[in-house]
Amino acid sequence: MEAHADDIQFAGDYRLNGIILHNHENEGIDPADKGIDIQPLVLEFNLYESINKNSVTGSMVIADSINLIGKLPIQGSERVSFKLSTPGAHDDGHIVDCSVRTGHPMHVYKLTDKHQISEGVTAYTLHFCSREFLRNLRTRVSETFTGRMDQMVFKILGDENYLDSRKRLFYQRTRNQDKITVAGMKPFKAIEMLSTKALADNSKSVGYYFYQTTKGFHFRSFESMCVDSNGIQREPRQVFNYVVANQDTSIHGDKIDDEGNLEDSKIAYDYTNVESYKFINNFHDVAMSQAAGTYGHRVITHNIFDKSYKISDYHYHNYYNDTQHLDGPNPPIANTPVDHEKTIDGKRDRGVSDYPESRVTVMATTQFSHDEETGSFGIDVELDGITEATRVSQGNSIAGGTRLKLTVRGMSYLQPGDVIKFNILSVENKIDSEGKLDPQYAGRYIISKIRHRVTNEDYAQVLECVKDSVFTGYSKASGTATYQADPIIREKGSSLDINAYDDYAAYSSGRSYNR
Repeated sequence: MEAHADDIQFAGDYRLNGIILHNHENEGIDPADKGIDIQPLVLEFNLYESINKNSVTGSMVIADSINLIGKLPIQGSERVSFKLSTPGAHDDGHIVDCSVRTGHPMHVYKLTDKHQISEGVTAYTLHFCSREFLRNLRTRVSETFTGRMDQMVFKILGDENYLDSRKRLFYQRTRNQDKITVAGMKPFKAIEMLSTKALADNSKSVGYYFYQTTKGFHFRSFESMCVDSNGIQREPRQVFNYVVANQDTSIHGDKIDDEGNLEDSKIAYDYTNVESYKFINNFHDVAMSQAAGTYGHRVITHNIFDKSYKISDYHYHNYYNDTQHLDGPNPPIANTPVDHEKTIDGKRDRGVSDYPESRVTVMATTQFSHDEETGSFGIDVELDGITEATRVSQGNSIAGGTRLKLTVRGMSYLQPGDVIKFNILSVENKIDSEGKLDPQYAGRYIISKIRHRVTNEDYAQVLECVKDSVFTGYSKASGTATYQADPIIREKGSSLDINAYDDYAAYSSGRSYNR
């Protein structure tokens, strides 16, 4: 007896009722009457979305035994329509809907890797993208905008002369507003510029992400991914455990409820299991982070209007708790001394945040450029320096922080920006650790990238996740620690003139090194 469409037969089951290819001759015609279903020809179907990408892209690996590329013909102006979901999902937020009826089919733009795999069968890869990806290449923004940053983004996204998008925009209201002139910029580039200036409402977070998922566009801060508008931590959309999966597949018929949750069962258990994981980066590259201004940053602002300047020093640990983070007040590096140089007050040796000259930036700012007294961020010009330093630090903390890659069973409701929880045991022997979670790398993560991978066998997802904090905070007592190094090690280095350059030249040329 055939399974019901809402029944999940196994973790990784999916519904994909056709991949319809529409060429230029049947564009705009009812898809029920026109289009070719190429799903039987597709060996692998991929969708890519990321908080660092402005549009959704995808690819299909096709084994062509009917000369599809010649009969249509495929020339890079076709549409692809489909609906992908986990069985039982009916809510729009749980379905990857790229059907023609919704107005959001994907656009084919490239064909690559064409080769013959057997007699009469040719393989190739079709690449496709969202409509806005191509609109961004075809149009430019030339306009003066006034108001909040989120309103400007909405205008660029929906204007028929720009991106002309029909998709939903999920946005976080900005607290700053300004008058900004955009002259001949690509729409995505203009929005990226606005993103660097956006300041979150009721928050000290600086900088937004503008990205597209299969559910719509998003314009929001990283902080909004961590907590809701009340500052309460967001509940994980999914909990994952790294354990050996149960191979018993005798339980069937599980359904997803209206909130996207599976009932307790073997299948639900399998959905929480991670097939494989890898930490791409375990913590900040401390050397790079210091050079990039993550921990300490001096911004010198030059006010062109009144010819004044101001020096603003950013201290990572002093400003850390001004914004919300994934695991709360647990920075990924402790405020412990790293050098023997004393802080200005002389109370302890300096830590990574006590060196503002790790990065020095000179920033031009002004008032009244648009008859407004505000500076570059649409706020008090005196705050421009520390605001820019905060933006740089927060961006670096996410881009260069802990990054985790997971391979899991496909769940169509997951999207970039969602919170997940990853339970990974501590490295010690299970008996010794008593099942304790890893103190730093377990806990909450934000999904930054998703690859949806569909084959004839199953639906899987490759998730790349990030966090800007650690699961368990480092000892606070270490923040006031001082070095207890051997006095000999702490002695100043001595200098001795031995005509070093001549000696090195003699040594490197192969002559004896006598002194």
